[in-house]
Amino acid sequence: MFAQIHYLIRSKTDGRYLLARLRGEEGEEMNYILVFKEDYEALSYLNTHAPDLVRQFGVESITGTQLRGILKRWGYQGIGVVDEPIEPRIQFLQQQQF
Repeated sequence: MFAQIHYLIRSKTDGRYLLARLRGEEGEEMNYILVFKEDYEALSYLNTHAPDLVRQFGVESITGTQLRGILKRWGYQGIGVVDEPIEPRIQFLQQQQF
């Protein structure tokens, strides 16, 4: 996971990353940054699910080491690996799992 390149969707206006917000067992909010395997998958996700907002976002490539730093800095619980951008299948992994 750390040796490969990951692609994230980031807001051009405020620099925030696209994430999924889940509710934990006790109702607490858990944030997972969405990660794509290829840049075109991230663009496809945006074009499919937010075509009117595409210009407000950009795709950013990072290494696995940088990803860990982002998780710590922003306080995310883990990542959501998007396997299929059109009809999203997302595998959620907490920081300890990768």
